[in-house]
Amino acid sequence: MLDTVPHLLPGTFPAIFRDRLTTLQVNLGYLCNQQCQHCHVDAGPRRDEVMQRETIDDVIRVLRSGSVDSLDLTGGAPEMNPYFRELVITARELGVAVIDRCNLTILNEPGQEGLANFLAEQQVDVVASLPCYLQENVDAQRGSGVYDGSMEGLRKLNTLGFGRQGSGLVLNLVYNPVGPYLPPDQQVLELDYRERLARQGIEFTHLLTIANMPIKRFGSMLLSKGQFDDYLELLKTSHLDANLHAVMCRSLISVDWQGYVYDCDFNQMLDMPLREHGQRLHLAQMELDALAGRPIAVADHCFGCTAGQGSSCGGALA
Repeated sequence: MLDTVPHLLPGTFPAIFRDRLTTLQVNLGYLCNQQCQHCHVDAGPRRDEVMQRETIDDVIRVLRSGSVDSLDLTGGAPEMNPYFRELVITARELGVAVIDRCNLTILNEPGQEGLANFLAEQQVDVVASLPCYLQENVDAQRGSGVYDGSMEGLRKLNTLGFGRQGSGLVLNLVYNPVGPYLPPDQQVLELDYRERLARQGIEFTHLLTIANMPIKRFGSMLLSKGQFDDYLELLKTSHLDANLHAVMCRSLISVDWQGYVYDCDFNQMLDMPLREHGQRLHLAQMELDALAGRPIAVADHCFGCTAGQGSSCGGALA
């Protein structure tokens, strides 16, 4: 895989600083039942980096401290971590909202037959990857058969009430562009998704549009095709200062599978951790209440969050 870091540092992204922490985003490991072209984590079925018991306990200690309002679980496929359900149950018992970043096909995997029911029982907000409503685009980006598996997963969630008005069960879909360009207008594309998916009887709460980051697998592909510089220039020239106040790193910290802490999931993939006296910080050492006002580690990949209507784990910023 080609390294994108030399193309991103030193960068020209403006300095930004942290606000109050509200969200703990935890990467439970890079193991995944899919291997997607746009994946900035480089996750896949052969990855063996999975969060272990001791680090899970560190996460639970933070939840018990009352320092965060939301637990955002990601991966890989976070559900493949053996402690996933225990962590969800503990968070919900403590009154912490839980987000599961689900690839949909995991709902159909052997051993995961009760997963959809579990998510409904625990009132977990599901954020589900569906990079397009067209089969050929999804399968080209995520692998043959992924579209049909995703539709099956969506039907399971809809049957339980996810995405249906008045159910209280949130099902947000995530769109990623299939190439080196910015997502279209989120509201307009959401209407298009609703119309197309309604033909298959599928409902959802909202559509979130997220720009592809020029790092890891996607960035390497751009470098190999000679498209990296053009894409980075597109992100830079589309930057809007107005998006800076809403970027997710102001109120979120990202925790890797070993427990080390980063300003965001993208910084995690670029090995840009939070540091104290030159040493990388571990969740077990963190004083979360002292984060407000700290500078955020930035590089030129950050323009992916502020280009156009903006992009974050919660979709468009504008």
